[in-house]
Formats: sequence, structure tokens, C-alpha cells
Amino acid sequence: MKVVVDDKIPYLLTPLRGIVEVTALPAEAITAEAVRDADALIVRTRTRCDASLLGDSRVRFIATATIGYDHIDTAWCASHDICWTNAPGCNASSVCQYVECALRLLASEGVIAISSSTTIGIVGVGHVGSLVKAMSERLGLRTLCYDPPLAAESSFPNLQSSIFNFQSSLSDLQSCDILTFHVPLTKDGPYPTWHMADEALFASLRRKPLLVNTSRGAVVDTAALKAALREGRIRQAVIDVWEGEPDIDLDLLRMTRITTPHIAGYSADGKARASQMVLDALTTHFGLPSVEAETPPPSSTPYDIDADSLRLKASPSTFEYQRNHYPLRRETISAD
Repeated sequence: MKVVVDDKIPYLLTPLRGIVEVTALPAEAITAEAVRDADALIVRTRTRCDASLLGDSRVRFIATATIGYDHIDTAWCASHDICWTNAPGCNASSVCQYVECALRLLASEGVIAISSSTTIGIVGVGHVGSLVKAMSERLGLRTLCYDPPLAAESSFPNLQSSIFNFQSSLSDLQSCDILTFHVPLTKDGPYPTWHMADEALFASLRRKPLLVNTSRGAVVDTAALKAALREGRIRQAVIDVWEGEPDIDLDLLRMTRITTPHIAGYSADGKARASQMVLDALTTHFGLPSVEAETPPPSSTPYDIDADSLRLKASPSTFEYQRNHYPLRRETISAD
């Protein structure tokens, strides 16, 4: 069988080549022609998996080595008997590391205070948000969580709701000093997240919070955020994900202190976990021998989030290059 793989996914090509025929390609080269005779795809968010890519192919399985899967037309795949899987939680620790490093840097510059008098509002308390909650409490911050889908689960009420202190609406987060978003991008259903941080939310804020977005760019309305920054309703912003990326908003780039090219989840550890999840799903689906992803090399270098930010600010036109050639970090936090 033949598998087409995004060549920027690390730690899986060597073990995969031991059990199947592999064609490794850059994302822009994963075209309808390239996948026509493939049985399976292993991709990242840059590959849109829909009728235009797959309609004339024999592909019957897609694995994305990412948490998000909004680049997969799941309805079309289901109607054409194409199974798909993602890697939920693979980079949760890495994103949590990124958020902690951003908070520590901004605290050192006096933008925020890391203390029990500071309230952080966590929007989305899944794999990433729950780790961010634990990290925030370890730092001594007061946490406030908002996750209506989780709160609505029939198995959820009572104990968990009292632990997570869920709120009934986004407006309940208006007194937070920090707002951080950890949700998937959805436009439909009872809880759409597209532009959930919009003019109405920013207008309701009682304080001037720091806004952190490491989820998806369109969760935050860029025009509304820029207006809120100009008018002082948002104190500062940390932006890792962008509307329209890789063609990012240069005004927002200049207005925000920490700006990175969608790499919050790009740790060696997170990539290795994603690769293993993809390999497990692929081998299980096709009844192949199980294989182990490669182990990331050790590193003693602490994560420097400021360096990542300065790199993007210096060369925003190389957003995609910086993302594709990012030097994967290990999930460690430097000492205070």
C-alpha cells in the first residue's frame, strides 16, 4: 500500500518506510495528482482534505498529526467512506509551556502580575485548557473557566462543575486580567467559536486584560482586536495563530508584544506524540504491524519565546518558512 506523507512531520518516516511504500512531500506538493494512487494520507493543517484533493483518488484513510481538523471536510469524507483521525492532546503540554513562558515574560516587563489577585479566564478546558488551568493555579493565579459544551455533558454536572467553576456566558469573563483561548474553530452547532472574541466581548470588558490566542486565528476577530488595542480595552496580546495565515495582519503584528508563526504546539515532545498517534491509527486501521516513532534528541536549552517573536517581527513574509523549519524545542520551563 502507498501512503503520502507531509515531509515536515518528524519522527515517523523511517519506521513507516519499514511497513509501507511512502511518498514524502511538502504540503504544497500534496495535490490531487500526487494522491491519486495513494491509499492513505498523513498531513498537517496546511493540506485541505476535500473533494478537490480526494475526489479522483483511492484514498480511504486520513491521519492529521494535529489537534485541529478543520482542514478536513469530515462530512464529505464520511459520505465517501474515507476514515479520518486527528491527534487530540498531542501538543497540549507544549501549548501550556508556551502560555506559561509568555506570562512569565510579560510579568517580568510589568504588563501583568503573577499573583493571587490576578484572574485568568480560560476559554476551553479540554486537553490544553485543563493543563493551562493547572499551570495557572501552580503560579498562584485565580482561574475562571468557560466551556459550555463540556458543562452541558450529561455526565458532567455536580462535582466537576464545582471544580472548574464554569460560567454561563462569555460576558462573565469581563473581569479577568488575562483571557486565553483554547478552543477548536467551528462555525456551526450550538457553540460556534468563529469570532467568539469580537467587538461585543471587547466592549463588555471591565478591566483591560491581556489576550492570548493559541487556538485558531479566526476565534478572534482581528479587526475588533486591533480596535480594542488602539482604544485600550485590551492591555496587550499574545498571538500565535492568525486569520488568513500565512498572510498575516501586519498592523496586528506591530501592535502586539509576542507574535509567533503558529508554533505554540511545536515541541519535539508534542510532535513525537502526534507521530506515534498517527502511526498507531494507521497500523490499526489497515491491520499492519505496530511501529514506534523515533525519539526526539535531548536538549538542555530553555525555551526562548522572545526569540521566536523577534524572528517573526523581523521577517513576517517568511511566516511559512519559519513554521516549516522551526527548531523543535523540548517541553521544559527555565527556572525563575
